[in-house]
Amino acid sequence: MEAKLLIQETTVVVFVLGGPEIESESENGTMIHNFKKEGKIVPSEITVKLLQQAMQQSDNNRFIIDGFPRNEENHAAFENIVKIKPEFVLFFDCPEEELTRRILNRNQGRVDDNIETIGKRLKVYFESTLPVINYYNSKGKVQKIDAQRSVDEVFEDVKSVFAKFKPVDRDD
Repeated sequence: MEAKLLIQETTVVVFVLGGPEIESESENGTMIHNFKKEGKIVPSEITVKLLQQAMQQSDNNRFIIDGFPRNEENHAAFENIVKIKPEFVLFFDCPEEELTRRILNRNQGRVDDNIETIGKRLKVYFESTLPVINYYNSKGKVQKIDAQRSVDEVFEDVKSVFAKFKPVDRDD
C-alpha cells in the first residue's frame, strides 16, 4: 500500500480534450464498441479503473490521458478513485463544422464515421465535455490550442505548452 501511495504522490497527469475527432480502437470489445456506435460515453467506473490499472502497471509517473475526462462524472470518478488532479488540461479548440469535416474525411471505415453518429457525438461533447473544460478553466488549468490551423502550427503550440511545463514537487 505504501508503494502505491508513493506512486500517486509523484504522478503527473495531463488531460487532453477537444472535439470527438480522433479515438484509438479499444481492446475492450463489444460493450465499448456499442457505446461508441451510439455516440455515448463509456461508464466512468469502467474507464477510470482501466486508466488506474494502466497507470499502476506502468514504470512511468507522467501520463498524458487523451480524450478524458469527457464529463463531470468522469472527472469526479478519476479524482475520487485515482486521487490525482491533472497538472493541466490541453484543450484543442475547433469549431463544430471543422470537426465534422475532418471526421467525415478521415475515411477509416469506422462504424461511427457517419453523419448521424457524428451528430450524436458532437451533441454529447457540447453538453458533457465543455462543462468539464470550463471547470478546469475556472481553476486556471486549461491550456487552449487553436486546432483549426495547420498540423505544424498546432504542433508548435503543443510543444510550447509542454516546454513551459515544470513538474511540481509534491512533498508540500
